[in-house]
Amino acid sequence: MRLAETSRDGLAAVATIHPAVEVSRPDVVRRRAMAWNGMAAESVQCTSRERLEYRFRAPVHLLVAYEEGERHDGETLVEGLPRSRLKNFARKLAFVPAGHEYREWIEPRTRIRRLHFYFDPAALKRHAQLNVARKSLVPRLFFEDATLWHTAVKLRNLIESPVSDDRLYFEALGVVLAVELLRLNCGAFEIERVQVRGGLAAWQERMLADYIEQHLAERIPLGTLAELAGLSPSHFCRAFKQSFGMPPHRYQTEQRMERAKELLAAPASSVTDIGLTMGFRDTSAFSAAFRKTTGFTPTGYQRNLG
Repeated sequence: MRLAETSRDGLAAVATIHPAVEVSRPDVVRRRAMAWNGMAAESVQCTSRERLEYRFRAPVHLLVAYEEGERHDGETLVEGLPRSRLKNFARKLAFVPAGHEYREWIEPRTRIRRLHFYFDPAALKRHAQLNVARKSLVPRLFFEDATLWHTAVKLRNLIESPVSDDRLYFEALGVVLAVELLRLNCGAFEIERVQVRGGLAAWQERMLADYIEQHLAERIPLGTLAELAGLSPSHFCRAFKQSFGMPPHRYQTEQRMERAKELLAAPASSVTDIGLTMGFRDTSAFSAAFRKTTGFTPTGYQRNLG
């Protein structure tokens, strides 16, 4: 399958890539793309702060690098993972394996600038060791990886300012990005899972803390958090407690109460409204949970602040 029409030397600047991420408002985004040997890359910059929607499902792998971006509201879905409403996703990465659905809507707070990298699975396997290529690639959402990021930025610089004699360098960087992606998803990712028996890895801690913060008003199932971390529920509980010093449910409760304290500090805040905002069914349930965690009733806490 071809990602785009290419020139005879194997690399071409193209007006469009197929398949590519569909953007709901093509008139307010600027896209620059290049394609080579079963891979393609594009820089996508939004020129407006109107609501945007992104969609993608295709028989190719997709890597999204969010260079800049913060939203007032929105949601991101990668099939196989819980939805995320993370507000600030600058310098985050997302990986969508071939055949998986990717959907996202954003009401921008800042300008949105991102990179899309497309990989034909057949081409990807040519650049990997056989034992790595046979492993199933797993979806990942809003993760960080310095090595992938630096390579992605180098490719973006070439897309934005192409030079005719950069072909070999561009192709080499593309191969490096493909191999790094395979190693992360199929090699280093599995090794890291074995090594974190005493606790979570740094990327897992950041991802879980961000996800819990964005869903404080919800009761997040243990299975959802374990799936995000790529661990079995029993292994996840042990690793989470080792890293955060408490079980997942208690951590969620304490984070909810910390947010409630911030809301209670506003003089005009209603205890009833805050309780509902934090996901409690009524004021008494909120008061009981707050007192159990802090030793104060919400009203008593407000009074002490005054």
